[in-house]
Amino acid sequence: MTAARLIELWRGGMRESTHLGHVVIADANGIVEAWGNPGAVIYPRSSCKMIQALPLVESGAADQAGLGSEHLALACASHSGGRIHTERVAAWLSGLGLDDSDLRCGAHLPADPAERKRLVCSDESPCQVHNNCSGKHAGFLTLKRHMNAGPEYVEIDHPVQRAVRRAFEEVTGEVATGWGIDGCSAPNFACTVEGLAHAMAGFAQPAAGKRGQAQRRLVEAMLAHPELVAGEGRACTELMRAMNGRAAVKTGAEAVFVGIVPERGLGVALKIADGGTRGAEAAITALMVHLGLLEEAHPVVQKYLTAPLRNWRGLATGELRRAEGFPS
Repeated sequence: MTAARLIELWRGGMRESTHLGHVVIADANGIVEAWGNPGAVIYPRSSCKMIQALPLVESGAADQAGLGSEHLALACASHSGGRIHTERVAAWLSGLGLDDSDLRCGAHLPADPAERKRLVCSDESPCQVHNNCSGKHAGFLTLKRHMNAGPEYVEIDHPVQRAVRRAFEEVTGEVATGWGIDGCSAPNFACTVEGLAHAMAGFAQPAAGKRGQAQRRLVEAMLAHPELVAGEGRACTELMRAMNGRAAVKTGAEAVFVGIVPERGLGVALKIADGGTRGAEAAITALMVHLGLLEEAHPVVQKYLTAPLRNWRGLATGELRRAEGFPS
């Protein structure tokens, strides 16, 4: 099966561009709806951070370290590197007796406008806590300490990453077909779009036991702190706020997006084939409308899907549209 037409860009009455991709909506019994190829193998990238955080909670490491819901939200985050994020991650590390040098995610300028301006204007270099994955890595460090393991926690054979792989394969129901190195230097395991949706359905309707309790805590943390999961002006934060706690959504690099819908026990996974963020944000928005979680007229739907595209003079130049048949 080939990728399906999902989102189109129209200009001057002509379809100018098309975002192709794969989408699966699943529940505990399997696929509910799909577009494209459910068996397409992808790297989930940062969309699967709640899976990577499962061993942190399941092992008891989170409770041993006294982590609260803000910490767990940051463990699932691709944050903007604002002070609201960096100060919390730095305090988390300090509470472990660690500091920025113990992270292995690397440093980059933050997306947060205020913090970026502060660094540039002060000629100060960003620290690793500014990395959008620093919360995930603080979680890895917490688990590493709990395991009494070595410092190179991003290595594929490190006990932390072995625990992550076990959790990943268990919740996707698949043996990882391979792995690559993510932007933050941690391994990222491959799965099918269907497997990723299956995993999200498990988070939406957790089973009894330690695994289910961990899944529930992570989703509740994301829903309680959408500003920590991404940041102001970011799609994950704005969509979760707009849905008033009814669903959690999480982006990943190269145009992956997942959704967790507890009230209906649904998991959503999508991958835009061209890797374009615009297409992924429009597609996840369309799916949330399709599932009855957002009204078509809501400003966040207009922002990411239906509002006219404007040029630098403010002139309407085009529009994004759902491709025919998406969603059905």
